[in-house]
Amino acid sequence: MGGSSNQANSIATSQTQVHEKLDSLVKRYQQAENQRPVSAHTRAAFEQACGWLGDWNGDIIIDSCCGVGESTARLGAANPQAKVIGLDKSQARLDKHSHYQREAKNYAVFRADVIDFWRLIRQHHWQVQQHYLLYPNPYPKSSQVQKRWHGSAAFVDLMAMTPNVTVRSNWLVYLLEFAQAAGHYQVTGDIQQVQTKEAFTPFERKYLASGQTCWELICRAEEEEN
Repeated sequence: MGGSSNQANSIATSQTQVHEKLDSLVKRYQQAENQRPVSAHTRAAFEQACGWLGDWNGDIIIDSCCGVGESTARLGAANPQAKVIGLDKSQARLDKHSHYQREAKNYAVFRADVIDFWRLIRQHHWQVQQHYLLYPNPYPKSSQVQKRWHGSAAFVDLMAMTPNVTVRSNWLVYLLEFAQAAGHYQVTGDIQQVQTKEAFTPFERKYLASGQTCWELICRAEEEEN
């Protein structure tokens, strides 16, 4: 459900508002237990990440579906007080990370299935301070709603990690759906247009260069609003 090469194009879809089945899907998965086995390669990646963290007990930032890891490197440089972990299922994308690598020693990228990695984070009670989902695959056809993170079974583990989730997309409906789904977990979200002169990811760079509008959703626990 991460980024894909065809995302450089603008979103083409007949769905113009929040999917009518979204709420029922979120509620159904909230009441179900995920029985999917954790893949061996992701379990190994999680153990590697634990070894990299060592006895760290400070802030942890997760950059899911990080692609080539440009965003992970930027997050590491911007958050020197934290440890930043980038995750992507494609080794081919991660192999290109050296082009974007920075000197910051507080971040690392790992090849992993994020669905499994999120579950392991939940099981091991990691204290994740912030989670980034930057330009996830929107699966824009109405029939694909269950492939979007917020319409899938994986959303339970995603929301269990931290209420502090930042999502960016060039499809506003995706963020409206994510915010509505997060509301079922007592999490509220604010959406605003991305205002930046320096793109955070390769996809964002392409979207902005082609004149598209990029949007950002910032989620947090409802009690923090009071």
